[in-house]
Amino acid sequence: MLQTRAPRPVHTGLPGGLWVPSVLALGLIVLPVIGLVVRAPWSRFGELVTSESALAALELSLRTGLVSTLLCVVLGGPLAVVLARGSVPGLRLLRSVVLLPLVLPPVVGGLALLYLLGISGFAGYALNVVFGVRIPFTTTAVILAQTFVAMPFLVVSLEGALRTGGERYEVIAATLGAPPWTVFRRITVPLVLPGLGSGMVLSFARCLGEFGATIAFAGSLQGVTRTLPLEVYLREEVDPDGAIALSLVLVVVAIVVIAVARPRSAEGWG
Repeated sequence: MLQTRAPRPVHTGLPGGLWVPSVLALGLIVLPVIGLVVRAPWSRFGELVTSESALAALELSLRTGLVSTLLCVVLGGPLAVVLARGSVPGLRLLRSVVLLPLVLPPVVGGLALLYLLGISGFAGYALNVVFGVRIPFTTTAVILAQTFVAMPFLVVSLEGALRTGGERYEVIAATLGAPPWTVFRRITVPLVLPGLGSGMVLSFARCLGEFGATIAFAGSLQGVTRTLPLEVYLREEVDPDGAIALSLVLVVVAIVVIAVARPRSAEGWG
């Protein structure tokens, strides 16, 4: 009788050499946060995070972050559709320009806004002379700085959702005679709602963490332009315990944002 050999077992595990750098990378991310938790002044934590300046900074961060996120949707949403569906010349260059704030140091973006909308900038000078409006070092400046650095996150998320979803349903609707606005409202928008939601959450998180562009363009005036990251920076000089407590608040907000922006299905957990 012919004897058949048992099939060799198939090894599909990860290479062992990947675990060491993976653990080191995880430690580089997790250990600094653990350091904050260990060093935190828990006996005074409630007092520190509920002080007048801390609550004012948190309230300003939340308020400006929401307005900036709305601006990202209103302005960046149509831009993402143009990048994903448009066929005009120079679209690749336009996409590179849109992504510029992702790689540009935020303080450089703040200086660019200052020299555009400041008193010495051509747009700021015109606004001041014609309308008597001064934008730098106001709450409006905080919103513009946050929008500048956060908009690419929404554009990238939404454009990716548009490209993943494809144009099949839109083409079918157009073939059946639906006008462009009807196709956009009834087909395109529902298809990209998950990507839009993720982009909004990421943009809001970026607004909450914004520091460089804000301090360069808006300064640090309590209740007017001093957001929570600026409050942390200033407290580090005079009250390290307060800076640590507020830093933990930002860490908690960031964890919540990540949990909302990355559902379990996106991570392959079901």
